[in-house]
Amino acid sequence: MSTERRAPLDRKRVADTALKLLNEVGLDGLTLRTIARELDVKAPALYWHFKDKQALLDEMATEMYRRMVAGTPLDAGDTWQERLLTSNRALRTELLGYRDGAKVFSGSRFTGLEHAGQMEESLRLFTAAGFTLAQAVRATSTTYLYTLGFVTEEQGVEPLPGERREGFDVAERARLMADFPLSAEAGAELFRDYGRHFEEGLALVVSGIEVRYGVA
Repeated sequence: MSTERRAPLDRKRVADTALKLLNEVGLDGLTLRTIARELDVKAPALYWHFKDKQALLDEMATEMYRRMVAGTPLDAGDTWQERLLTSNRALRTELLGYRDGAKVFSGSRFTGLEHAGQMEESLRLFTAAGFTLAQAVRATSTTYLYTLGFVTEEQGVEPLPGERREGFDVAERARLMADFPLSAEAGAELFRDYGRHFEEGLALVVSGIEVRYGVA
């Protein structure tokens, strides 16, 4: 009989295992039964920690956020523009690390208050720069939603970096749309070079915030 002791089953271990499996099976294939099998426990054992799959997704999103924060510390000397660029670049990078990462993150509820400290610091930065609190919330949430939506669409084409779904061949698309030359040519802008596309779009959003609220 093996005397090797397994790590205790807790929320973090379950979430870590779920995130690892996510890259293998995707969100649709991620079930509590699959996670239990990977952990070598019975599925009912997971219900001590998570009442349903959504509760698990909430914890997975929270763990993703923890990892993002650990890898991208905030700079107290940031301008508000730099803060938006840094935080949204970090979010995109974190989401791209997981198959269906943006889908997991979207609509999830954080299970702790880890996000409150960064949120408070960013809102102070924005209000000190001249934004009202409502404007600061709108600026930060709009860029966040841009990033989340962008990565959702990006992962619809490239589930993981270097992996491409069937049906998104730009040359074949252009051939099929030959009667619509501008739309055909637009395919290269829509479905290639996502890094550049993201940066240009984020810069557009930040510039729009400057113009809208008149805060330089």
